[in-house]
Amino acid sequence: MSEQTKLIKFTENLRQEVINNSEDGQDNEDGERDSFREDEFTRLMIEYLTNAGEIDDGEVCYHRTRGMKVNGYSINQEFECLNLFTSIYTQSVPPVTIHKQDVETAFHRLTTFLKKTLNGYHQSIEEASSAFDMALEINDLRTNISQVRLYLFTDGRTTINVKRHEIIENITCSFHVWDIERTYKCVTSGQQRETIKINFESTFGLAIPCLPMPEPNSDYTAYLTIIPGHILYHIYVEYGPRLLERNVRSFLQARGKVNKGIRQTILEEPHRFLAYNNGISATAEAVEIVDLLGGGKGIKTAQDLQIVNGGQTTVSIYQAIKKDKADISSIYVQAKLSVVAREKVNEIVPLISRYANNQNKVSEADFSANDPFHIKMEELSRTIWAPAVDGTQRQTRWFYERARGQYLDAKGSEGTVAKQKAFIVIHPTSQKFTKTDLAKFENTWNQLPHLVSLGAEKNFREFTIQLDKRGKFQPNEEYFKRLISKVILFRQTEKIVQAQKFGGYRANIVTYTIAYLSNKSAQRIDLDRIWKEQGLSSALQEAIKIVSRLVHQFILNPPGGRNVTEWCKKEECWKRIQTIKIEIPQEFWQELISVSHSKSDNIDKGIESPDSDDLKLIAQISEFTADNWFQLAHWAKETSNLQSWQRSLAFSLGKLAAKRKNPSYKQAKQGINILQEAEQLGFKYMNESNEEFTQLILF
Repeated sequence: MSEQTKLIKFTENLRQEVINNSEDGQDNEDGERDSFREDEFTRLMIEYLTNAGEIDDGEVCYHRTRGMKVNGYSINQEFECLNLFTSIYTQSVPPVTIHKQDVETAFHRLTTFLKKTLNGYHQSIEEASSAFDMALEINDLRTNISQVRLYLFTDGRTTINVKRHEIIENITCSFHVWDIERTYKCVTSGQQRETIKINFESTFGLAIPCLPMPEPNSDYTAYLTIIPGHILYHIYVEYGPRLLERNVRSFLQARGKVNKGIRQTILEEPHRFLAYNNGISATAEAVEIVDLLGGGKGIKTAQDLQIVNGGQTTVSIYQAIKKDKADISSIYVQAKLSVVAREKVNEIVPLISRYANNQNKVSEADFSANDPFHIKMEELSRTIWAPAVDGTQRQTRWFYERARGQYLDAKGSEGTVAKQKAFIVIHPTSQKFTKTDLAKFENTWNQLPHLVSLGAEKNFREFTIQLDKRGKFQPNEEYFKRLISKVILFRQTEKIVQAQKFGGYRANIVTYTIAYLSNKSAQRIDLDRIWKEQGLSSALQEAIKIVSRLVHQFILNPPGGRNVTEWCKKEECWKRIQTIKIEIPQEFWQELISVSHSKSDNIDKGIESPDSDDLKLIAQISEFTADNWFQLAHWAKETSNLQSWQRSLAFSLGKLAAKRKNPSYKQAKQGINILQEAEQLGFKYMNESNEEFTQLILF
C-alpha cells in the first residue's frame, strides 16, 4: 500500500472517529454555529500532541467573533508557557489543500485574540461561559507568561510549514502548523513524540566536545560532555517542554530548595556553576560524531534528544535569563548523553529516566505505556467479548489502546479490505479507549472529580501515582468488565449532559455528576448489570439528568466569583458538591438497592430511600481506609482488646477497603460498633486526618 493511500485511510479514520465521538445538530455555547465536530477534532489533535510530548495537555474552548477565533488552550505555569489552538476542519477525504492565505488568516485571528485577551478582553465576554474563564485566566497570568506557542490544526494539507516568531506584548510567540501529513507521520511513526533533531555545528557554530565511553555495547553508547549554558538555553527556547522527558515531573518550580540554590548560583557565582551543579542526563536515538581540529571528538548532531534528568537545571537557566536578565556567558553544564538504538528506546529510556530521578518520590511512578498494568489491560481487551445487545447474536470487544496508534496498526495488519471491515465490526471505533481515558473513568468513579478536571495528562499522572501505591496490582477479567461498565456510564452521561444543552463545562459536569452518584450510592450502582446490558437503565439515566442539572447550577456560581474552570479543579469544590441535597426518583434507589441486597442478608428491610440508615452506614464505613482497619486490628491483637471475631472482622474490612469493595450492611453495622469500642478504649490513629474522620463518623 502506497504512503498516499495510507494517508487517505488515516484521514478517513480520523473523520470517522470525530463523527463517532461528537454530537451533531446542536449549538455551542456561543450560539453561532454547530462546532461540535470541530471541537472533537481539536480534542483529538490535543490528545495526539500530548502523546507526542509536544504539549503537556490542553482544553477545548471554542470562541469566535469578528476578527478572532480560538478553539482551545493550555497553560503550563511551571514553564511559563501559554499554548493557543485554532482549527481548520474540512471533513474532506482525500485531504484538500489549505492555502497559505488561509493559514495566515487563521493565525491572524488567533493573535488578535491573544492581544485583546492580554488587555482585558474577558470583560467583554459572557461570564457564564468557558471562553470567559479562558480569557480571564490568560489575563490573570499575563505577567508570568514568557512564551506563547500558537498552533494551527487541520485535516487538510498546508503549503506553509514555517512561520517566523513574533513579539506580541513583549512576549515571544512561535507558530506551529500541524496538518494531516505531519499528524499522520507522528501518529504512525511508532514513536511517542515527534523527533527533536539538533545540528550543533550549523545552529551554534561548533560541535560539542565529548568523551566516548571506552567499550560500546549493543544496548547503548554513552558520552560525557560539557555544554555551554547559552546552548542549553537556546535549545529550550526552541523546543520548550518537549525537550524534557514528559513521563517524569522534571521541574518543581523555584519554590523548592534545589531550584533556589541553582538560581542563586547563576546570579551570584556563575563561574562556580559547573562545580556546584550535578548536571543533566540526556538520551538520543543517534548522534553524529566528528573529529575536532584541536584533537578529540565532538557531537555534531543529535536525533531525538531528550533530557531525562536535569529539568530543574535547564529551566532555571532559562528563567534566570527571562526573569533576572542574568549573564550566563560563564556557565557550563556537565552532561551524560546515552545513545539508545530505536528498537531499544521503549525498553531502556524509561529505566534511565526512572533511575536518574530516584531522588524524587513523585517520579518513582512509571508513567510509560509499558507498565505491566497497561500491558495486562491490553491483553484482556484482546480476549474478552462483550455481551451481544439489541437482540443480535454479534459480540464485540472493547479495544484498549495502550499506546497511540495501536488501533490503526491492528486494523491495517488485517490486510484485505474485507478483513479490515470485519475488524471494525468486532472492534467499533466507539469502543476504543486510551490509558488517559482509563484514568478519567477510574478517578471519576473513585470520587476524585477535581483531579479529573485538571486535564487528561495531569489526571493520568495522579492515577498512576495512586496505582503505584497499590504495589504490583494486576487487573483481571472482573476488573476489566467493571471498568468497561464505568466507560459506558461515563460516555452515556456525556451524551445525556450534551442533550441538555448546558453550553459549556460539559467535562466538569460529567465527572462531578458521576462522582456524586458514586458517593451517594456508596458505589452501589450495579456495574454488573451495565456490563451485561452494555447500557444504562432508564432510572439511572433519569438520575443522571437530575443530578447534572444541579451540578451545572452549582459550578456556575463559585465562591468569590472565581474562575469556573479553576474552581472545578479544587477539592473544596468537590467537598461542597457532596453536601448538596438532590431529590432523586425512588425507582432509581429501589432498583439499585434491590440488586445490591439480593446478595446480602438484609433484603427484608425493604429500604427505598437514599437517606435510609443502611446506605448512610455503608457510605460512611466505606470511607474508612484499609490502613485504618489494619492499624486497628494490629492494635487490638497487641493489646488483647476486643473479641477475636471483632479483630478478625476489622482485618476483613481492611481487605475489602484495599480492594475498594463495599461491606454488607451487617458488616458495616458491626464495624461502627468496633470503631466506637476501640475509641473508648483509647485507640488512636497515626494519621491525624484519620482521627478527624473518626470523630466525624462516630459523633
